[in-house]
Amino acid sequence: MKADSPLITRRDAQSEPDSGDDILRRIANAISGVRFGSVEVVIQDSRVVQIERKEKFRFDKTSRG
Repeated sequence: MKADSPLITRRDAQSEPDSGDDILRRIANAISGVRFGSVEVVIQDSRVVQIERKEKFRFDKTSRG
């Protein structure tokens, strides 16, 4: 994921606590718009510490012409 992604900010690299609503908003943002892929939420000591989004782009074999 690129550093200019809306999911990654300078605040993420610091140890500032996020509110539960902010974390849920970030997870929803990571999920939105993904057609094929996954969103992984990493938890340590009962706290969300990382959100990863992986996208796959699939191409239909018949439309390659």
